[in-house]
Amino acid sequence: MRTQVAIIGAGPAGLLLGQLLARSGIDNIIVEQRSPDYVLGRIRAGILESVTVDALERAGVAARLHDEGLPHDGIELSFNGERHRIDLHALTGRRVTVYGQTEVTRDLMAARQAEGTTTIYEASDVSLHGFDGTRPLVRYRKDGATHEIECDYIAGCDGFHGVSRQSVPVASTRLFERVYPFGWLGILSDTPPVADELIYAGHERGFALCSMRSKARSRYYVQVPSTERAEDWSDARFWDELRSRLDPQAAQSLVTGPSIEKSIAPLRSFVCEPLRFGRLFLAGDAAHIVPPTGAKGLNLAASDVLYLADALAARYQQDDPRELDGYSEKCLRRIWKAERFSWWMTSLLHRFPDADAFSSRIQQAELDFLVSSEAARKALAENYVGLPY
Repeated sequence: MRTQVAIIGAGPAGLLLGQLLARSGIDNIIVEQRSPDYVLGRIRAGILESVTVDALERAGVAARLHDEGLPHDGIELSFNGERHRIDLHALTGRRVTVYGQTEVTRDLMAARQAEGTTTIYEASDVSLHGFDGTRPLVRYRKDGATHEIECDYIAGCDGFHGVSRQSVPVASTRLFERVYPFGWLGILSDTPPVADELIYAGHERGFALCSMRSKARSRYYVQVPSTERAEDWSDARFWDELRSRLDPQAAQSLVTGPSIEKSIAPLRSFVCEPLRFGRLFLAGDAAHIVPPTGAKGLNLAASDVLYLADALAARYQQDDPRELDGYSEKCLRRIWKAERFSWWMTSLLHRFPDADAFSSRIQQAELDFLVSSEAARKALAENYVGLPY
């Protein structure tokens, strides 16, 4: 097979890139190791920046998002038994939208199928070749046979554990990483959310987050040590722990029910530099990971994809390679700002096992300053709704 751009990974980053390229008249093929059902079964983030919404509109897949998504003008911070609202819209003129990553993926898959563009699922033994020259090649096995895709460029959108970054010589990369000593135990339940907006709770027992996927489906998290196992947590134990970390009003109004999904997500900060290796470009989780505290993972992937789609369009439509040459530097400026914000939010609200009394007082002072200073609230709001693209 022959295409202009081979995309590795059919998560939201790869699917969005494929859709944007197709609308620019650029031929592309997506290669995915897993099945469509497995891809749709991933439970991930659900807070979309306005930049991400704009990207989905450009891709022509925002109709259901606008019908079913929940626009949010603020978030709430909870500590010392009280809640404090951060009015995102009043502070920035922008808002975020609650719409699950699974739904974004579903919309992109449907659009790709409707337009007849090629996605190869359940491709095993995927390998990348020749991207340091002028004739890149993707090789994979399917249905007992080996297949090859010749292309001009390869986009690695296959996540942290994918083959794309692993195909690059270690000496060519510089990796930055911080692994946190805790994770988020999360459950999904068909219960009404405890509040109209997200609640970020800092508590002496640990962090908690009250989120939602719709007006009838809730997503809740509690901070747990990295040694914990999800199977050791009954639903009753989870609800009791969550309730203990919320303010009295939220604890009293919390509606509980059976979990329909329960898992523990480890927290890490990670960046790979650079993002370009010859004709291979990394995007999304293949290039960077952020703690979910700042709601930046999917949104960073979307901005990477926008930069890459625009750069490839300039290359094919104007024969201008300059945007491709600047892709890595442009992305990394935005990535590191999002890494900083996500690290800051994590440090602000979580309890660290090695924290001493001084650290606890500093954390409390930071929270007090944040809710009492308009300038501090605006800085949080600007980062939370997403820095300009």
